[in-house]
Amino acid sequence: MRIEKADVVIPLNGRDAGKRFVVIETEDEYSLLADGKGRRVEKPKRKKNKHIMLEDKADGPIAHKLIEGERVTNNEIRRTLAQSLFRGEKGGM
Repeated sequence: MRIEKADVVIPLNGRDAGKRFVVIETEDEYSLLADGKGRRVEKPKRKKNKHIMLEDKADGPIAHKLIEGERVTNNEIRRTLAQSLFRGEKGGM
């Protein structure tokens, strides 16, 4: 699957491996990732797409904001990650 803005992803390599992030921006083979805590929206992590795994397609207000190019807050990122985690636990196991 193709990684797009507002997707929830998990890096496979590096010190951030296994943590969950939201894709803030995409640039060719790279994605800019933020989690709202250690990696804030103001200074996102740049990762190659081949080193990240898609976990969830984000929807709701944050997806709309990112696609439209509007400003997203760190609090919104944290809330989206929490909701995505809850959906995964509820529906999966």
